[in-house]
Amino acid sequence: QVPLVESGGGLVQAGGSLRLSCAASGRTFSGYATGWFRQAPGKEREFVAAISWSGGVTNYADSVKGRFTVSRDNARNMAYLQMNSLKPEDTAVYYCAVRIGAGSSNQNLYHDWGQGTQVTVSS
Repeated sequence: QVPLVESGGGLVQAGGSLRLSCAASGRTFSGYATGWFRQAPGKEREFVAAISWSGGVTNYADSVKGRFTVSRDNARNMAYLQMNSLKPEDTAVYYCAVRIGAGSSNQNLYHDWGQGTQVTVSS
């Protein structure tokens, strides 16, 4: 088990930027891919982005391509989601999760999840 804590959420204006962080507590990300997911009110949780342990492979949902960038700093046991050109439809609770092996858009493949952080984008 890898305890995870997300941070960096908040209220931003449309067109603005925000960077989310995912920290591993008492463990490392060693060998684990990291995924980012979000859930808006009244909607099911959806895939946002994923990154391999090495950082060499990334994947993005079509809705965020060109606007969001996923990265990681393994020396600090941290993963990040840089969100630019934010839109009101990006409003959701954002979660990070990890799994052994490659990154995936399938949330059922992830074993450990953070508590989530709220992102609200105003018009």
